[in-house]
Amino acid sequence: MKPILSLALITVACTRILAADATPKDEITAAAKKLGEQSNYSWKVTTVVPESAQFKPGPIEGKTEKDGFTYFTMSFAENLIEAAAKGGKAALTDQDGSWKLASDFENAEGPARFVARRVQNMKLPATQVTDLLAVAKDLKKDGDAYSAEMTEEGVKKQFIFGEPKDPKGSVKFWLKDGTLVKYQVKVEAKMDFNGNEFDASRTTTTEIQNVGKTTVNVPGEAKKKLM
Repeated sequence: MKPILSLALITVACTRILAADATPKDEITAAAKKLGEQSNYSWKVTTVVPESAQFKPGPIEGKTEKDGFTYFTMSFAENLIEAAAKGGKAALTDQDGSWKLASDFENAEGPARFVARRVQNMKLPATQVTDLLAVAKDLKKDGDAYSAEMTEEGVKKQFIFGEPKDPKGSVKFWLKDGTLVKYQVKVEAKMDFNGNEFDASRTTTTEIQNVGKTTVNVPGEAKKKLM
């Protein structure tokens, strides 16, 4: 019994040593990987922009299943848009509620093209966190969260259109029992639109919900577009 007990004590000691040696980046990387391996989960995104902003994006609520479909809704200019994705293809509803591939809006004018581009560039939280870690500088524990400034290139990647001026940004992650529960991206920059400069700053917060308890229901018309 003594050898077995000694082995158990050694194992516990080694586990504690490894845990103590883990860096903040290691912990968040492990949490993102753990989330990506889940059979399903939901998330909600809220974005806060300056009062002067021309476009004020509403909340995004999404659901995804491992190796399956992703479905989400987003509010834009008082319109509710449905979107779905699978295998690198994305589709969304137009102003009449009909499903179209996101690529069909490539030459569209105005908000339609902007929304379609957002849908095409939408990344699942597990993937987005990994990308954010790659551009995080000096990640440190900050109370019950982990925070870091972002590289200039990392901030620029947060903008779909245009070239941001004087870009600055930071990222923050919240973990609970080794599980990712929330993360936030804050960017500051000026942008030029038709010769006019405006404040393109925003704070985007993503909350992870219902891990392992989410059912993804995708409309039949959307599935046909993605098959």
